[in-house]
Amino acid sequence: MHDSTPIGQLSEREILARIAVRTGRASAAEIAIGDDAAVIASSGRVVATTDTLIDGPDFRLAWTTGYDLGWKAAAVNLADIAAMGATPTALIVALAMPNDTEIGFVEAMADGLREACEALAPGCGVVGGDLTQSATLMVAVTALGDMDGREPVRRAGAGVGDVVAIAGEMGVAARGLEVLFTRFCDVDGHATPIDRDQLESGELRAIEMQLRPKPPLGLGPVAAMAGATAMMDVSDGLALDASRLAESSGVTIDFESAALGSSGDLARALRGGEDHALLATFSTDDLAPGFRAIGRVVAAQPSPVLVDGEPYTGETGWDPYSDWNGQV
Repeated sequence: MHDSTPIGQLSEREILARIAVRTGRASAAEIAIGDDAAVIASSGRVVATTDTLIDGPDFRLAWTTGYDLGWKAAAVNLADIAAMGATPTALIVALAMPNDTEIGFVEAMADGLREACEALAPGCGVVGGDLTQSATLMVAVTALGDMDGREPVRRAGAGVGDVVAIAGEMGVAARGLEVLFTRFCDVDGHATPIDRDQLESGELRAIEMQLRPKPPLGLGPVAAMAGATAMMDVSDGLALDASRLAESSGVTIDFESAALGSSGDLARALRGGEDHALLATFSTDDLAPGFRAIGRVVAAQPSPVLVDGEPYTGETGWDPYSDWNGQV
């Protein structure tokens, strides 16, 4: 049963106890929640990343449950670990919350964090974090991963002639965001609650992918072992993220439109990113299992991204400094 007690009526010790009992345990944790810092076993090379989700630019509480928020906070960070070819081992979570946040929402968030780890990265778990009061709800997650003796796969290794490949879905979460903004916003652009009875099954699935992404995390290490020359998590849009990989590698990415879909699907695939697919390049046509070819690496051109040999000029994806307009 959801506990609607505001966290402002509880002590930090009580809130932490409610969270700790729900987050599970990371298999690599030698010391986890309860001391000043966690101790994580590793092969010697640790991958680290961090991501912050803030009420407004990153999620809307009218659309997002505590469970959704916990799941997404885990998934977006774990995807960055997998994109380096590493195995996720631990999450460190900092929460800044208004005092009227219900403790049941916080408990659901802890459940989402735990179950995302169980489903997407078994053995990974929350090992510590921080709590503080804030006027705006914010979740900051630091994820750790183990290279298991492998070399990290970076953005800078793509070479001319490499196959460009993807693992995971493209454009589904973007469709979900379209549905949310067109169907569940008021006239001023503010989010309103989702009425699932108004939605078709495809729309429901798209919204679920937006709120609870399911990146193919296990394929990151698989791609590394298969010889991926470059790799990254597609979080801000395929076209935008591909341009980052291309610029890091000093090349241009040429996508095949037939491999991305047609019409609206093609546009969503190129601008959408919150499915958190893994974009990788391989020096041969023998791709890692779970990856499919969507283009080629060509010599550097003025445009870092081409589609069927022509410069891509459409929407590129999400930039928080240019796209966020303050509406919630």
